[in-house]
Amino acid sequence: MKLSFSIFSLGAAGWWSAILSASAQVNVTQYHNHGSRDGLYVDAAFTRSAAASLTRDLGFNGTISGNVYAQPLYVEGGTRPMVIAVTETNNVYALDAVTGTIIWQRNVGAPVPVGDIGCSNVGSMGIIGTPVVDLASRSLFLSAMVTPDGGATIKHYILSLNVDTGAINAGWPVDVAVMASYNGLAFNPDVQMQRPSLAIVGGILYVGYGSMGDCSSWHGWLVGVPINNPASVRLGSINAARWRRDMGSRRRSDRR
Repeated sequence: MKLSFSIFSLGAAGWWSAILSASAQVNVTQYHNHGSRDGLYVDAAFTRSAAASLTRDLGFNGTISGNVYAQPLYVEGGTRPMVIAVTETNNVYALDAVTGTIIWQRNVGAPVPVGDIGCSNVGSMGIIGTPVVDLASRSLFLSAMVTPDGGATIKHYILSLNVDTGAINAGWPVDVAVMASYNGLAFNPDVQMQRPSLAIVGGILYVGYGSMGDCSSWHGWLVGVPINNPASVRLGSINAARWRRDMGSRRRSDRR
């Protein structure tokens, strides 16, 4: 599927011409651009008066391949400002933030076909969760569900790309199933889905995994990868039955 991906229509870049010239370094490096993930996004340049004059730039033409479930990101500091977009077909794009032309693109592996998933409600599975950028190292971090052999094998990879070139950084990717075991529990890539947005806290990249539609023997996983040492993975598992029990208790409490 070819999508005309106009960042202006998403509100992430529709105000560049009116506002960007008055603001420096407005990088959007993570989901909601806020560590608390509470949906609060504040930029000093985005005032009521500036918002009143927003217009869509019809000259922007960002055409990419694949459905986009993750929030696009915006990065400055290279040769030109760029918008980072990822798709469920495992395509990663850096688009010129002014024109929409492709600066670089990379496919990180064949996505898992929908017929091999069963519980998914998003079609084929590739990159679903919003990536995160570490500006200090100019690195883009993302998680991708891939099938190296066309469907017989399913893997979850955590990758790091150079945000300016798209090259895979040394030491990556991390194969989650190879690295992840917790108290005798092994990570089963066939039934896990990576939907939560990625985050970096204290030099640790955190990647969350849940169910593929609340079926099969899945577990909640939180995988922590030091961005400077991807060979050292930290793990936690949330028991699925306990998760459902706790959430049920919370819903009953909410109704009261």
